[in-house]
Amino acid sequence: MRFDLITVLPGLLESPFAHSILQRAQKKGIAEIHVHNLRDYSSSKQKSVDDYPYGGGSGMVMTIEPFANCIEKLKSERDYDEVIFMSPDGETLNQPIANQLSTKKNIIILCGHYKGIDQRIRDIFVTREISIGDYVLSGGELPAAVLVDAVVRLIPGVLSDETSALSDSFQDGLLDAPVYTRPADWNGHKVPDILLSGNTPEIEKWRFEQAVERTRQRRPDLLDE
Repeated sequence: MRFDLITVLPGLLESPFAHSILQRAQKKGIAEIHVHNLRDYSSSKQKSVDDYPYGGGSGMVMTIEPFANCIEKLKSERDYDEVIFMSPDGETLNQPIANQLSTKKNIIILCGHYKGIDQRIRDIFVTREISIGDYVLSGGELPAAVLVDAVVRLIPGVLSDETSALSDSFQDGLLDAPVYTRPADWNGHKVPDILLSGNTPEIEKWRFEQAVERTRQRRPDLLDE
C-alpha cells in the first residue's frame, strides 16, 4: 500500500514514520510512505505556497497551483483510490473508516496549513475529507500521521500477531476490556482469578462483559449507535 503526503512542512512527518510499526511496515515492503514538499511544486521564485484571501480577512490561504502540480504529477505515475484532505470539516476518523482505507492500494493525503487551502483544490481534486476530532491544529501533518498509523497497522503482515488488530478497541463497536500481565499479585493488587483459570470460553465471556461495561461507563454513545 502506498501513501503520498503533500505538506509544506515535511520535517514534521519524519519522526512518526521512522519508528515502531510504521518503520517495520516500510522495511517489510508492505507499506510505502512518501512525503512531498509542497514548495518544490511552486513556480514562484520565492517558492511561496500561500497568498492573501480574496474578500479580505485574517490569515493566509494555500494556493491552488502547487497542490495541483504535485497531485497531477503523482496521478501521471499511478492510479489513486483516494485523495484525502485532513480537515476539521471532514468526517470524524473512526475504526470502520480505517478498516475501509486499509483495503486501498494508493492514497494521496493533503496537509493544509495557515488559514486553509483554496476551495478549488477541494472541489477539483479531493475525494474525501477526514477529521481526527472537533478541534483545530496548526496544520494537517499530525492528523495525516494519525490516519496513516491507524490504517497501516491493519494491513495483513504488518503486525506480528495477525489477531491483535482484530481485538482492538472499536473493532466491534466497544472499548477494549482491561488487560493484565505478570506479576499476578503486585503489592496485594491481584489479577482477576478468571484470567488465571485457563478456561478460554469463560475468559472470553468475561472480556466481553467487561468491554460492554467499560463502554457503558466511558462511551455510552457507542452503545447507542
